[in-house]
Amino acid sequence: MGDTGYSHPETLVDTDWLAAHLDDGTVRVIDVDEDTTAYEQGHIPRSVGWHWTKDLHTAVGRDYLDREALGQLLAAAGVADDTTVVLYGGNNNWFAAYAYWILRLRGFNKVKLLDGGRKKWELEGLEMTQEVMDYPHTGFTVTGQENPQFRALRGEVLEGLGSATRTVDVRSPEEYRGEKLAPPHLPQEQAQVPGHIPGAANIPWAQAANDDGTFKSADELKELYARQGITPDREIIAYCRIGERSSHTWFALHELLGYPDVKNYDGSWTEYGSLVRAPVEMG
Repeated sequence: MGDTGYSHPETLVDTDWLAAHLDDGTVRVIDVDEDTTAYEQGHIPRSVGWHWTKDLHTAVGRDYLDREALGQLLAAAGVADDTTVVLYGGNNNWFAAYAYWILRLRGFNKVKLLDGGRKKWELEGLEMTQEVMDYPHTGFTVTGQENPQFRALRGEVLEGLGSATRTVDVRSPEEYRGEKLAPPHLPQEQAQVPGHIPGAANIPWAQAANDDGTFKSADELKELYARQGITPDREIIAYCRIGERSSHTWFALHELLGYPDVKNYDGSWTEYGSLVRAPVEMG
């Protein structure tokens, strides 16, 4: 990585680094994509594919795998105690950042994002394959401490209304204004009402990325967020519709800029927009 000014540049690897480490047995590349068919169509050699709903979520109820189940998922991918996981996906690493946040939430910290993800890899004409890897099960368990401070639940969001907490809505301006509830390809995840959390700043998640899918520099990111009062001296809660786009913003603010108190409200608008008598703003 070049000199980008990030507080934690070690949370990213670039395409050159990954291309040189594809045969490194201590590196496991994992594909997590919005398009759950993308992996079978072509992926980075030696990578494993995770389905963002079936693999990362509990079978019953709306929550993520607990530490034990997450350890089993990692063990099935051939992850061992000395393994570093590198996540990547399409659409500026949208769902790869979501998987990253879940791993860190549950206490698995040897994880990085491929800067630029699938887009950057393909733009550079690097090798893709349809070969599916089957690694030996390692029996790995997650032993790091969980990080509940990375997650905001609805009670905390409601308590933060009118306080010094800054809430950032990373959805599109149309969703923020209440002109549509959800992208048309995911109608089942609509909330009951449109709008946004009162006082929330609207900074669409993709504004943190360059045209090639890589993250903007630290100075560019700081300026982007500071224009709307998102600064390191404030408690910050990011949300979108189901928590995946806001994971990308959480990564930019917490991991790259090093802002100390950043939470992802993964319930997001799907939950908040269905709460009875919760205050809502439009426009």
